[in-house]
Amino acid sequence: MTLFEKLRCLFTFGQGVALPLPEISENTTPAQLFEQWFADANKSGILLPEAMSVSSCSADGQPSSRMVLLKDYDDEGFVFYTNYASRKSNELVDNNKVALLFHWNVLQRQIRIEGTVEKISAQESADYFHSRDRGSQVGAWASKQSQKLKHDSELKDRMSHYQEKFAEGEVPHPDFWGGWRVKPHAIEFWQGRANRLHDRICFEKQDDNWQHHKLHP
Repeated sequence: MTLFEKLRCLFTFGQGVALPLPEISENTTPAQLFEQWFADANKSGILLPEAMSVSSCSADGQPSSRMVLLKDYDDEGFVFYTNYASRKSNELVDNNKVALLFHWNVLQRQIRIEGTVEKISAQESADYFHSRDRGSQVGAWASKQSQKLKHDSELKDRMSHYQEKFAEGEVPHPDFWGGWRVKPHAIEFWQGRANRLHDRICFEKQDDNWQHHKLHP
């Protein structure tokens, strides 16, 4: 974060309490409101506003959460990328229910998303993979995400191996790496207010249509 961004972040801290809620009509979709709030987060100077918590659940009911980066979103859902052999991917294969959380403390805002996941197409994954820097592409091949290291230098050795293997030409897209799309059925927008009188607006999908209502804080 640059000095300017730090100063801007300090200047905007807590301003979310004073921000008015946008006008929400019956035709407003959660994607439209998310786009507005995400733009506000980008303008505020927050470091990595696209960072979100992804919560999955194992077959025996044990939840687990981790931070990942949102890479795309539209009316269909929210996309992030990972190794398909990772713990979260294995859990999402066994149980496709998932929850996301964005928390922007400077703006006193958070967005909770609940839904199901599906893999995006191999072509979409390949297109994004080749848009990454070369080091990240090679790193995807080197890392056996969530697997135990056999020895301390294993990851370094694997990185060197694939750097040499792919020294010339394009790094191929590995079929074990790609994107997940979270298809939401419930999205809650939370706006902090003084005296804990927070605004909570919940969108719920019913028969492919979004309906919204306010909740007590």
